[in-house]
Amino acid sequence: MTKPKKYDTKVAPKTLLLMVETPYNPTKSIESYCDEFVHLVKSNEIEYHESIRIKLREIDSGYFLTSGKLEEIRKICHEQDIEEVIISEPLTPRQERNLAELFNCRVFDRTQLILEIFEKSAHSAEGKFQVQIAMLNYKKSRIAGKGAQMSQQGGGIGTRGPGETAKEKELRHIEEHIFKNKKHLKTLANTRDIQRKQRNESNIAQICLIGYTNTGKSTLFNLLAKADVLAQDRLFATLDTTTRELFIDGKKKGVISDTVGFIQQLPHTLINAFKSTLDELKYADLLLHIIDIADSNWKEHIAVVHQILHELNVKKDMVYVFNKADKPEELHAPVLEREIFQPNVVISAHSKEGIKPLIEFLSTWQKKDSEIAVKNS
Repeated sequence: MTKPKKYDTKVAPKTLLLMVETPYNPTKSIESYCDEFVHLVKSNEIEYHESIRIKLREIDSGYFLTSGKLEEIRKICHEQDIEEVIISEPLTPRQERNLAELFNCRVFDRTQLILEIFEKSAHSAEGKFQVQIAMLNYKKSRIAGKGAQMSQQGGGIGTRGPGETAKEKELRHIEEHIFKNKKHLKTLANTRDIQRKQRNESNIAQICLIGYTNTGKSTLFNLLAKADVLAQDRLFATLDTTTRELFIDGKKKGVISDTVGFIQQLPHTLINAFKSTLDELKYADLLLHIIDIADSNWKEHIAVVHQILHELNVKKDMVYVFNKADKPEELHAPVLEREIFQPNVVISAHSKEGIKPLIEFLSTWQKKDSEIAVKNS
């Protein structure tokens, strides 16, 4: 049996990235998908030693990878003394354990990568509670089958019931923490409900920015609301929903909210945890769907946002805001393809001048009239 590695916590571990193209991956451009995965890794402040691309025709239920690929990766891990492997796809607990044992190193999947980014990006109390709930639910799913030591009974004074196992103790501990976080979250959600009710009674229009992560939502929000929300070239740089008053031509139009960005295969634990925040979308009068016009996967990104809105049961009036019009023309989504998504405007959120088409739309839009049209740019 291979001897488990010892890790020096003071030195960055040698990390291998596995970028996997699977049969169920709907992406149009695998290059763009791999770039997004590398961007996720960098957003989590991880330095990697090497990256490998793999194409799979089928998924193995026990190891995720097929036997030939398993041996290839195992050899690389052994020869290069790899300490961590990060895979671009979600793994089942069983697949993760089997791979870690075979490669003799720590194995992390896409879900944990995103969870850790969310954990670092959450700053408000509400955001922290939401991420903590998601992290605990993920950890709970990983405890099952950890080994014989987790199944040993631990009787004695103070234990609940005769012979509570280590696994049962850990699960109970996690459940207690989830319950406490949910209780805190409910208190904060009640405060949000009161604020929302006050806005509704005042007949204030509510506009929400939504979209795939890193499409320029926060940059646009800062321009529209004269705010100072963090806007970086980093995935999920902003998690906490921020709401500001919106003035158009010197007149108050309503309030505008910036929401968390979405991503392909966003962990369901996160969707569930953020439901209290994303409920804000259900009360919106208008959704501004921000799209990166220069990304070759822009249509797939729209589909991801639509799918998550469907899961949240959100059906609202929407304007498709094609951003990054300042990029080279050859990178832009073709006009004919854009026209499928109506109504729409084309902007560049790098300047006030660049967002004029959106300002013009908002100046004519009225809360009571959901059928208003917008002139395509």
